[in-house]
Amino acid sequence: MMESARAAARVEAIAQQGYWPRLGRRILQHKTMYMLALPGILYFALFKFVPLWGLLLAFQDYNPYSGFWGSEWVGLKHFAELFQDSHFYLMLRNTFAINLFGLIFMFPLPIILALMLNEVRHEFFKRLNQSIVYLPHFLSWVVVASMTFFILSTDVGIINKLITASGGESIAFLSNPDYFWGLITAQTMWKEAGWGTIIFLAAMAGVDPQRYEAAVVDGAGRWRQIWHITLPAIRPTIFILLILRLGAMADVGFEQVLLMMNPLVTSVAEVFDTYSYTQGILKGQISVGVTVGMFKGVVGFCLFYTSPSP
Repeated sequence: MMESARAAARVEAIAQQGYWPRLGRRILQHKTMYMLALPGILYFALFKFVPLWGLLLAFQDYNPYSGFWGSEWVGLKHFAELFQDSHFYLMLRNTFAINLFGLIFMFPLPIILALMLNEVRHEFFKRLNQSIVYLPHFLSWVVVASMTFFILSTDVGIINKLITASGGESIAFLSNPDYFWGLITAQTMWKEAGWGTIIFLAAMAGVDPQRYEAAVVDGAGRWRQIWHITLPAIRPTIFILLILRLGAMADVGFEQVLLMMNPLVTSVAEVFDTYSYTQGILKGQISVGVTVGMFKGVVGFCLFYTSPSP
């Protein structure tokens, strides 16, 4: 009874303290965990929160020589010009089309690949396959674009050389607008599918093995075990990653699209990221580039906020 009374007294004394003393006490009590989290906190503080003041440039005609405080405030002028731009709906279509292709074909692929790797029982063979499918993630988009050129180009492409050697006519894979969205999706699938399996494999590792043993006793085969045990266990992970993916529907891999773009496919390749780069960096219209980035952020937030909960 005395111990309970003392514990209650300590809790009441802490509750009567202010917010900052309580926070300081909590940090000191769990200092090791906060030290581990410190690099991540600093990263988000320096590269995510501090630069937010730059969004104000979207409401200015920013001039580097006049500086932030000397530039003219123009309100929503740049947003009105963006929506009235003849390329706006073209960029909107291309951005969402590329992301929709990725959502349909790319998003399920890491799940399927993780399920296949999870079924491999030989540990060495499993680790070897994991290393092989992870490897493309570490290649830069410059290398991937170069490989694509040497495989699919009209002049030196291996595929077209095989086609012409068989008596057919070469196919303009890289300059035909009909192939561009599929080509971007295929590149992303090859490069990122293996890396995307990490989270799903980690989720599968947390499944209680006794559930599989019980399923075997009940006569369930491997397909039944996957359908009734593995997939339900990773369902929350799938929903969370799907919601995060919906929040990034206005983003397209800038470097990938820029490297694969050429004048013949501009009609299907121009997206908000490349437009922001062209206007903000090449033409020096920094306020326009910031406006495009802010618009993408608002669209992503709306999609994230309205996405269905797990």
